[in-house]
Amino acid sequence: MATLSELAKYMDELLQPADFADWANALNGIQFEHRGPIRRVAAAVDLSRATIEGAAAARANLLLVHHGMFWGGLQQVRGPLYERIRLLIEHDIAVYASHLPLDAHPEIGNNVLLARELELTPDGGFAHIKGKAIGLHGRGNLPTATLAQRARSFSEARGGDARVIGATADRVTRRWAMCTGAGVDAESLKEAVTLGVDTLIVGEGPHWSAVEAPELGIAVLYLGHYATETLGVKALASRVGETFSIPWSFIDAPTGL
Repeated sequence: MATLSELAKYMDELLQPADFADWANALNGIQFEHRGPIRRVAAAVDLSRATIEGAAAARANLLLVHHGMFWGGLQQVRGPLYERIRLLIEHDIAVYASHLPLDAHPEIGNNVLLARELELTPDGGFAHIKGKAIGLHGRGNLPTATLAQRARSFSEARGGDARVIGATADRVTRRWAMCTGAGVDAESLKEAVTLGVDTLIVGEGPHWSAVEAPELGIAVLYLGHYATETLGVKALASRVGETFSIPWSFIDAPTGL
């Protein structure tokens, strides 16, 4: 049976976390060890008590997540954090996290899979962080209302509630850009303007983005942070499961955001 170190080596080689200037709290890679060996893999967007309990109920002892154990920053090991750690130890569950590397991967990344779900063909990268593209951009020629309807259907099926800002009924999307999760900030909006983007597709964004983007001629489709980041962890778990002949399952715990 496969060990945690074997699976982690495979995922590190696949995702190349060292190439990304990620947020320190992302801590890509193994975050929590176990005795092993691995009998079943569970995938989830967030590390939480609910997803740990879901993994335990599925008899999985490796949990693959996008947002890992330390998302809330440095904390005392008490209360909810203690309970998470207690459950991980009690059920011998290891944790492996992948944040930006899983957003950006060209085959199993959140962005490339979201583009496929929305029937969009990418031309190149978008939302660069220290020279590394996290999202995608491309050309199109379809009514923005059609794209918005696809976005709503995608979001609703994953516990989200898509919002569309700045799209008039007769509007046509000719150049789009996409970044899953918290995909719009001041830098990505500037990049969208430089690219001539007319439609921006993200998980969520700050309130000001819904004010400023339309004044720049950009419609924004907010599909939900959680919804847009369900894709990569599923694809990663599927790839690992197929490679190592290990069963896997997805633990769905939508936040509504």
